[in-house]
Amino acid sequence: MPLLLLDLDNTLVDREGAFRMWGTRFLSEISAPPYDIDWLVDADADGLTSRWDLADAIRDRYRLRNSVIDLVEELHEGQIEATRLDPMVGAALRIAAEAGWVPVIVTNGETRQQEAKIRRTGLDRFVADWVVSQEVDCRKPNPRIFEIAAERARMRLRGAWLIGDSPEADIGGATTIGIPSVWIHRGRQWTERRFGPTRIAEGAIQAVAAVLAADPPHRMAR
Repeated sequence: MPLLLLDLDNTLVDREGAFRMWGTRFLSEISAPPYDIDWLVDADADGLTSRWDLADAIRDRYRLRNSVIDLVEELHEGQIEATRLDPMVGAALRIAAEAGWVPVIVTNGETRQQEAKIRRTGLDRFVADWVVSQEVDCRKPNPRIFEIAAERARMRLRGAWLIGDSPEADIGGATTIGIPSVWIHRGRQWTERRFGPTRIAEGAIQAVAAVLAADPPHRMAR
């Protein structure tokens, strides 16, 4: 029973789409122009911008009286409420489990928010466990976070695969621990020359299918 390590945001769930959904609603509520969604998405930087820094930027741009604490809470809660799970992704995870794989989520982020996404979307019904970077004080691509995931599943990393959308955090992490990987391209081209994914896929459903179909499992994508 091999381990299947899975990223959360923009892999199992559409974080970008959820942020846009929340952002569009938020801008309407504060009477900001709808086209400002592009500024908001850029400022968010795919979730890499600190929530506190983003809240500060929003507050300054729109001269809001809301406290930064309230805006951070709005960012957290709004993102959670807007996050959805594609039923087909759940079906793909169930098929993987029935084929003998043990799915475990490994995600960078804030524990409260990431766990809320997992439980609210129902992902907790399709995975054996999850590891959030804040909880374990260790972020991808640090090998330790993957070791913790394996320990929680009471399994070895040998024979595992990793699926994720981040070149550095996910594919770089998989390379560091010596396991094959599938990169979710999200319309991007692979440009990193130091390492590369074993497979490239459009989304989580195709990525899981690629893992199940891999033969031989470690042949590199071209």
